[in-house]
Amino acid sequence: MVTVGIVSAQRIDFCLNGAFQAKGETVSGPQTVELFEGALLWRGQQYRELLFSVDDAQQSFTLNDVTIGNGFHWERQQQQTFLGSLCLIIDGDQIQAINELSVEDYLESVIASEMSATSSLEFLKAHAVISRSWLLYQKKERGMKNEDGGKWKGSIEKNEVLRWYDREDHALFDVCADDHCQRYQGITHAAASVAADAVRQTRGQVLMFNDELCDTRFYKCCGGRTEEFQYCWEDTPKPYLQSVECHWCNTKDKDILRQVLNDYDQETVDFHDWTVEYTAEELTALVNSKLKADLGDITDLIPLSRGKSGRIWRLQIVGTKRSIIIGKELEIRRALSPTHLYSSNFEVERKEERGERIEEGKERKEEGEHLQFILRGHGWGHGVGLCQIGAAVMAHEGMGYRDILLHYYKGAEIKQIY
Repeated sequence: MVTVGIVSAQRIDFCLNGAFQAKGETVSGPQTVELFEGALLWRGQQYRELLFSVDDAQQSFTLNDVTIGNGFHWERQQQQTFLGSLCLIIDGDQIQAINELSVEDYLESVIASEMSATSSLEFLKAHAVISRSWLLYQKKERGMKNEDGGKWKGSIEKNEVLRWYDREDHALFDVCADDHCQRYQGITHAAASVAADAVRQTRGQVLMFNDELCDTRFYKCCGGRTEEFQYCWEDTPKPYLQSVECHWCNTKDKDILRQVLNDYDQETVDFHDWTVEYTAEELTALVNSKLKADLGDITDLIPLSRGKSGRIWRLQIVGTKRSIIIGKELEIRRALSPTHLYSSNFEVERKEERGERIEEGKERKEEGEHLQFILRGHGWGHGVGLCQIGAAVMAHEGMGYRDILLHYYKGAEIKQIY
């Protein structure tokens, strides 16, 4: 079984699509639970915790206003339907909705939520194996660690901040339902039988290295070469997460992209090679806001350290008041975008132009130098492990799921553990 954190809010509206058991009675239909005086208010009574359980594993419930893509450029809300039981608990000043269901049922939704449920069978089988491996690895790690509640790890010195983000902040459930862990958007996205076939045909299969579960990371597009673990997270290289070439993900084939990209992902068209431009004024306002610091006017961005794929993991930001070094890759992506840059694999071009400037609210014009920053980048995501678009192309070209997996996870073995 797996527990999945779906949504947190001060009010949860949902519908039980059949007979559920709660507080000794059978309930169904539309329900509302609110946070009231530090307790869960349901049907006029107050509770510390509410469990809506089912005997039939195929029974479902529907949650309203579920946020997906939290903090990313595709963020939006959806109504989603889930199998299994629903537990509501108090988490600070919010109600946390947690779904409990079997690992295999969970995986059917994950591989259909991470990409299109109509993808090729071999691609979905590859993803079923890595999604199962990642989940069981995280459950094992969670059981071994004392949860510290932190949202990041790293080091902060006077002029250098190195942070990395993982999933250790989930103390109330195994995994969340969003991109922070694995996308899990319920049975709404798992309608296609090919997703169920992929899970069934790989049931119990995982990737292992030296008889240990692999931490099987994945992302959308590597941009030509995958990255190694230590350049994105803690400094503990994993031998099966080597940097490997991947020429497959540079594709414009719309049929293949429709297989791997859901509707809202298809709004991102320049994922392999992309360009972002800022004026010096725009970049200054953005960086000072995101870093919650006053660096003065930003005059330069200097890549100091890159991983094997070209992703920057230490970046110096030069301001007129002070300079700072930031990393690792996600911290850089967050600092240089209102949401997230596609990746930290980019080159920086400083462009100075002379031209006419009109000061806002004034008629006076002046000639001066205008500084622009142009970031020319590659890839979409951290780049560690399986490249989803590359793997989809490999499957389209006839490669089996075993060959796909062993390309991206060097030295690993596919084993049947149940």
